[in-house]
Amino acid sequence: MKTIDFFVNGTEISVTCSPSKTLLEVLREDAGLTGSKECCGKGECGSCTVSLNGLPVCSCLVLAGQVHGENIITVEGIGTPENMDPVQQAFMDEGATQCGYCTPGLIVSARSYLNSIGHLPGLDEIKQALGGNLCRCTGYTKILKAVQTAAEKQLTFREL
Repeated sequence: MKTIDFFVNGTEISVTCSPSKTLLEVLREDAGLTGSKECCGKGECGSCTVSLNGLPVCSCLVLAGQVHGENIITVEGIGTPENMDPVQQAFMDEGATQCGYCTPGLIVSARSYLNSIGHLPGLDEIKQALGGNLCRCTGYTKILKAVQTAAEKQLTFREL
């Protein structure tokens, strides 16, 4: 057992656990943040995606011992129902959710991607950015449109 200190959604937390416990398990079981979902457990689906120091990672592949002192953002840290992030709002407005299981990972990946660019991305760029996230319910059209809509809103806001 080891004490691991790190930041989650801007709050420092301390967890005593096996350093080989996955970040996904720590977030869900120890921190009570259940937005990130376990699906494949192999880093292939993206349902467990979180931002680690600004980069999207599959939390099922990251060990707790690797995040000591690091900064994690989960879907819970991106926005609230009362004050949604533009990505979340665009997913709602464009009808980009169905069952919702993959949505948290898609939102984290989309937010991380949009934070890293300063231009309106094309569909191919968005597809590349979301390539690690699978959705079994949709044909991705509404998801891609939602990310484009969020990018447009973000760029408009930056220009103001």
